Amino acid sequence: MHALLTGGGGMLASSIAEAWHRQRPDDRLTVVSRRDVDLADAEATRVAFAEIAPDVVIHTAAFVGGIADKIARPLPYLMENVRIDSSVLDAVVGCGIPAYLYTASAAVYPANAPNPIGEGALFTGPLEPANEGYGLAKLTGLTAVGYAARQTDRAYRAILPSNLYGPRDTFEPGRSHLIASTLLKTHTAREEARTSVEVWGDGTARREFTFAPDLAEWIVASIGELNEWPSVMNVGAGVDHSIREFYEIAGAVVGFGGELAFDTSKPSGVPQRLIDSSLARQHGWAPRTDIRDGMASCYRSFLARTATGDLR
Repeated sequence: MHALLTGGGGMLASSIAEAWHRQRPDDRLTVVSRRDVDLADAEATRVAFAEIAPDVVIHTAAFVGGIADKIARPLPYLMENVRIDSSVLDAVVGCGIPAYLYTASAAVYPANAPNPIGEGALFTGPLEPANEGYGLAKLTGLTAVGYAARQTDRAYRAILPSNLYGPRDTFEPGRSHLIASTLLKTHTAREEARTSVEVWGDGTARREFTFAPDLAEWIVASIGELNEWPSVMNVGAGVDHSIREFYEIAGAVVGFGGELAFDTSKPSGVPQRLIDSSLARQHGWAPRTDIRDGMASCYRSFLARTATGDLR
């Protein structure tokens, strides 16, 4: 098998590449990043995919960032992701690639969907306003994958991961997601001898985070079985925690003993976001990393990368 992996250098792609070389040493993996091809350029993407000629494409590349940036600049989260996903899917279909895995996001679900959220909740209501641009792009992407699968009768599938975190997470201020942000903020507070850390909202909102290496190992082990999967499938850790709990765990990992200062003038987001991954569990999904162990792993990676100045 020859797989093409997009998003090289990203958190999930890095984990997939590591798992691939460990689990499939005899199979070929070609990893592409922005340095190799601009996936927003449809013609350049088509040419690259035709030259690589893989048996399967695993598409993880996306325009991503933290919630503050998504609120301030929703347009690129919609338009850039639509361009990237359109270029990739057009190349996959046009080059006759037999299998394709699209990693979407649980941000595609309505803000008021009942928890745990099953795949049947798709298209049943408006999205969370703070994440709407990104969510709409991913909703468009998974819909297009479904259309392509029906038109070509090929193994084109989409997965909807919960929020992800892992050793290659982005710690760049303004672009980091929740887990990386909690670690960065508590680390900075400890280093600067502060007595508190600011937290957006009241800390009661609950979120589900899945350890990216767990997801990567399952993808690599299962990539040859895409034709047996449903068209869309949730993939999450199966447990959620409050924002307060994430900060408390980060404080324990980092060694910060100060207080949390909740800014209730800032948005908290939807009260809960937990997805139902029952379908994925029927196809071998079995996450095993506890949130405390996972966050400790992330912090070790952060410290190592701080030494080199690479926090992207």
